[in-house]
Amino acid sequence: MNIKHHLNDDLLLDYASGHLSEGWSLAVACHLAMCPQCRGQLAMVEAAGGVLLEELEPVSGPSDSWEQLKSRLAVEPEDRAVPVTRPASATLPEPLRSYLGGDVDSLKWRNLGNAKQILIRTGDKTTQARLLCIAAGKPVPEHSHGGRELTVVLTGSFHDEVDHFGPGDIEDADGSLTHQPIAGPEADCICLAITDAPLKFSSRLMRLVQPMLGI
Repeated sequence: MNIKHHLNDDLLLDYASGHLSEGWSLAVACHLAMCPQCRGQLAMVEAAGGVLLEELEPVSGPSDSWEQLKSRLAVEPEDRAVPVTRPASATLPEPLRSYLGGDVDSLKWRNLGNAKQILIRTGDKTTQARLLCIAAGKPVPEHSHGGRELTVVLTGSFHDEVDHFGPGDIEDADGSLTHQPIAGPEADCICLAITDAPLKFSSRLMRLVQPMLGI
């Protein structure tokens, strides 16, 4: 697998420190499951963080620190997607299969013209996660972004105004990018897309139907 679009340093650091919300964390975990290079970088970041913690001088805490710690331990932690490498027989990586309840052959898609989608339920109210399948050789409507969008290619490929993206690649887009992804001709392109704001479509028709499509 020839992955050339990797996680930026900020995403990797925030993921390692647990500062990413669940939606962004899911995208990062899926890329990590497919990318040995970024898994190696994550291991180095986590190791460096451990060394820094060991070198910190102990600081006296408040007298009720033990009670505060017990209270925090009693609270359910926020979900964080954890990368697991994909077995040869699977199309989708973990943790995505667990979120969807199965692999591609068991999923029920909603048609969107040249593409189809599945909205992925998470506990994260700040982002929206969806699985997209773009028909081979077909485009999706031109759009820009109201916020950030992370797109991880799982199978197939697409190209846009930025570059060509194949399996494992991640595209990090924001409001400065207007693009029209087009799936490669070799196969349908299945990708995971995470957004924190609605897309901004160039087409008036798409803007009219957007509320019904949930994008």
